[in-house]
Amino acid sequence: MIPELRTLVAVARFGTFAAAGDRIGLTQAAVSGQMKRLEEKLGVQLFERTGRSATLNAAGLRTLERAKDIIAKFEAIADPSDEDSGGRLRIGAIASVQSTVLARALVLFREQFPKHHIHIVPGISLHLLDLLDAGELDLAVIIKPSFGMAKDFVWKPLMREPYVLAVPSWIEGDDWLALLREQPFIRYERGSFGGRQVDRFLRSLSITARESVEIDDISAMVALVGQGLGVALLPMTEGNLPLPSSVRVVSLADSTFHREIGLLQSHEKEPVVAHLANCLVGALR
Repeated sequence: MIPELRTLVAVARFGTFAAAGDRIGLTQAAVSGQMKRLEEKLGVQLFERTGRSATLNAAGLRTLERAKDIIAKFEAIADPSDEDSGGRLRIGAIASVQSTVLARALVLFREQFPKHHIHIVPGISLHLLDLLDAGELDLAVIIKPSFGMAKDFVWKPLMREPYVLAVPSWIEGDDWLALLREQPFIRYERGSFGGRQVDRFLRSLSITARESVEIDDISAMVALVGQGLGVALLPMTEGNLPLPSSVRVVSLADSTFHREIGLLQSHEKEPVVAHLANCLVGALR
């Protein structure tokens, strides 16, 4: 029944069977079938169906809250007991912070909560935002989205990283615009928040790059540039410094744009979550 409960949460989050299916990889018919089976198992109607729309009724809303709790308990079923761990914290984090600021923050965190069980969930910012909204994370360290966030969440900025043009070291020239137009382009994956920033930047300058590779891993982008496969617009992240000798960076000068990385959490801050937030700020110092 867990898959059906997850789908129920997705339908509530995204509004329609079709939108939920798009996010979780199911067809609209499959989502509809799962919801029908769930209603049959529970013996209660969860939706008010009118035409092509379906809205959670009072029973559906009650079931939704219980479903979130059941999913959380299911995911924690194999975790150490509270007596052994002291608690559990689920942290969503983009790849570039996991081995740097988050690692240092957890060292500080352990000084006060030495027995807490930490579960770090990787992913792109959009996916982690969805998990946080679904109650499957306690907090997330992500790139600030370009769209407004739900009122239930609080955004705490942590750092701003400038974008540069990464170029194979043997290619000469410091005219970033000419290099971007002339060399093959390694694109920051469009589905990520960072990739969307790059896409908006290119479109704002009416630049049509010679795209050769698209990937959502900054370390891999650096490696691809170092192999001579192209140039890349990417943020200067701590985890990728120092750059290999085969890669150099060209400043975007007055056209430089940034990505903001921060902590997203619920308004209802538990003491342990608030403490980790303070540790993240301390780790930046």
